[in-house]
Amino acid sequence: MPQLLTTQATSTALLELPRKKWNRAEVRMLETTGVLDGQHLELIEGELLNKMGKGWLHVLATSKILQVLIELFGVSYVVSEAPIDLASDDNLVNEPEPDIIVLNRPKTQFGPALPTPQDLHLVVEVANTSLNLDLRVKARLYARSGIIEYWIVDLNARQVLVMRQPEGDRYRLMTAYSIGENISPLAKPDSPIAAAALLP
Repeated sequence: MPQLLTTQATSTALLELPRKKWNRAEVRMLETTGVLDGQHLELIEGELLNKMGKGWLHVLATSKILQVLIELFGVSYVVSEAPIDLASDDNLVNEPEPDIIVLNRPKTQFGPALPTPQDLHLVVEVANTSLNLDLRVKARLYARSGIIEYWIVDLNARQVLVMRQPEGDRYRLMTAYSIGENISPLAKPDSPIAAAALLP
């Protein structure tokens, strides 16, 4: 009698199957055909990730962080969910859309080209269910690109992970800030932000 696979075994088997890796040009082609209409997808390491199911807590946190950073840097410098370029070797199969970016020049000065790592003061990701992705995969991509400061607002641990000093595919310095502590962005060292102000 054939043995039925358990749900876990089925999931493992599906993960081991070869999958289609996408690149930017192919995703652009899909977008022009309308196949992706109504979907909010992010291209990371050749995988199309669904950004639709972030949940209300994620929305609240992103809104709160956006407000704090706009007050500090100005509305012309802070953008939510905008795609960015990475290091040239990573650009082919990656087009991340960080939850928030802080630009080093007004957004009105950008044409059709995406912001590059050199255009960024700060990248922020809000992690509710995405901590592993943000801490491992995206941190490597951002470090390789030379993004000087990367924050993960970890909603579950109620802390802000601040990464600095990119070197190769990692950040040499990572500091966790909890409620009651202040964070001074590299671009505004004299303007500390309370970690509590970033958490809903």
